[in-house]
Amino acid sequence: MERNIDLNEISDGRFYTANDMVRADCQGCEGCSVCCHGMGKSILLDPLDVHRICTYFRIPFEALLADHVELNVVDGMILPNLKMAGEDEHCIFLNQEGRCGIHKIRPGFCRLFPLGRLYEDRSFKYILQTKECVKTDRQKIKVRKWLDIPELDQYEKFVNDWHYFLKDSQEMLKASGDESLARQFNLYLLNCFFVTPYRAQEDFYPQFYRRLEAAAAIAAV
Repeated sequence: MERNIDLNEISDGRFYTANDMVRADCQGCEGCSVCCHGMGKSILLDPLDVHRICTYFRIPFEALLADHVELNVVDGMILPNLKMAGEDEHCIFLNQEGRCGIHKIRPGFCRLFPLGRLYEDRSFKYILQTKECVKTDRQKIKVRKWLDIPELDQYEKFVNDWHYFLKDSQEMLKASGDESLARQFNLYLLNCFFVTPYRAQEDFYPQFYRRLEAAAAIAAV
């Protein structure tokens, strides 16, 4: 999601790597679920997020769309995001105790918060968003530990490659000016990366990169 922002207004002005310490630890968010409310359509899901949720519940992507996920246009691309529910607009996976019902497989967006990513020069750096979390007593923690993601180096490459593939695709579609092509390409991407299940007996990343290579070849035509 493209955002025009002033880093001095939203962050502490520093850039972080996975091995840096950052004041992001909310200490379990005890008694707080503010960031799970009123997020609108902003909790975007990438292919790994969807794969993990579908695998966890043993359901196809179409079943997620029935109750928990919706599709929206983001910077010209059709992408899935978590639904908000009820009058208080809470995350659909928030339980009655105000806790995350899928914490072990929570999306990358949720793992990152209150951190963010600044993408530049075909890479990214982590930033600390100082106005997003209402907790004022956050403790320092290593970024790697806060994210709690296995094979983090591989995950970071995946996140970066997915981001720039979407950005390149967006620019390609914008340059073409062909609305019919944009619809067809978006439908192809949805089917390729989200609807078509990933095989459980094979690691996710090799499967993703085979699909990415095929999609990038189509986008280059």
